[in-house]
Amino acid sequence: MKPVVIAGGSGTLGRALARHLAAQGHLVSILTRNPQANSEFQETQWNGIDAEESWGSQLSGCILINLAGELVDRVPTEENIDLLERSRVLPTRALATASNQFGAPSLWLQMSTLAIYGDAGERDLTEISRPADGPRQMAGVAKAWEAAMVGANADRTVILRTAVVLQPSSPALDRLLTITKRFMGGTVGNGQQWVSWIHIDDFLRAIDFLIGHHGIQGVVHVTSPSPIRNRDMMKALRGVARRPWVPPIPKFAIQLGARLLFRTDPQLALTGRRGLPNRLLREGFEFRFPNFAAATQDLVK
Repeated sequence: MKPVVIAGGSGTLGRALARHLAAQGHLVSILTRNPQANSEFQETQWNGIDAEESWGSQLSGCILINLAGELVDRVPTEENIDLLERSRVLPTRALATASNQFGAPSLWLQMSTLAIYGDAGERDLTEISRPADGPRQMAGVAKAWEAAMVGANADRTVILRTAVVLQPSSPALDRLLTITKRFMGGTVGNGQQWVSWIHIDDFLRAIDFLIGHHGIQGVVHVTSPSPIRNRDMMKALRGVARRPWVPPIPKFAIQLGARLLFRTDPQLALTGRRGLPNRLLREGFEFRFPNFAAATQDLVK
């Protein structure tokens, strides 16, 4: 088993990934700005900006997974968008520089997002689809994020254009369940917008699959094969939360409530993408949770 280095691995997703890979037999190390003395994993301090031998020496021959980046769940002010971009681009550039100075990873798994396609309407999005020209949050940020690894030195690179990962105690699922339990789980706007998602178990298994399939490189969609419309997603969430039907929430109320009550970006709910995992399916990956209702029932126990 190759050693694994996870940059930005102190969040909910990073910790789940670290535990999963450690259970598989990998020696896992986390690059973090704030190492914890009682961590269950080796933690190495970095500032996410400078390439330093103290952590760069770990990259040679490793599996590098770059998750670094602030949560997108924030009001889209210029200051916040700058933060989202900077928190992704600078660590990725530091890793790219270190890979050239201190040794090449055998595999670089670079986190990205399906939001790179913007509000895609009814289009089927595959790995050959063209990224959107805007808006800056998040399509522009995502393009800058991916571009930051140009020139990196790695035997193989995979860009993980990832959907919303449904995971217990994660910001995404917690927010959805909270509003549903508070009887605010109605259809958002017209409810036609597509939501791409993936169960945490399938996300972790997809990482295993990509590690083991050495012929896969370039862009890969890490998303369920069954994207769901918002109206159907909210109906499923009401079912798992045992809440009755509530009236649809109009667009203006979403825009107002997102900014004033939840301090988040209303476009996260109002826009959509129909992402499809063509490369994973073509290579033979099998999803355990292709159905949204079954996935949420499994996660909310």
